[in-house]
Amino acid sequence: MSKTAKPPTFESALAELEDIVAEMEAGQLPLEKSLAAYKRGAELMKFCQGALQDAQQQIKILEDGVLKNFGAAGQ
Repeated sequence: MSKTAKPPTFESALAELEDIVAEMEAGQLPLEKSLAAYKRGAELMKFCQGALQDAQQQIKILEDGVLKNFGAAGQ
């Protein structure tokens, strides 16, 4: 949980977030560590949301290109 750098991949961020959630759900963290875990979890969630939005945008661009090409081939 002491990691403050941006995770290298979506998958590693998600795995770290799942670990944080499990720790917090166990209810064994002292208040200070709970707050730090919450902050790190929020950072990871923001990173994951950004990665998903980027992927959605790339898919939309790819789909638009495929649909345009398909429509042009039929004309």
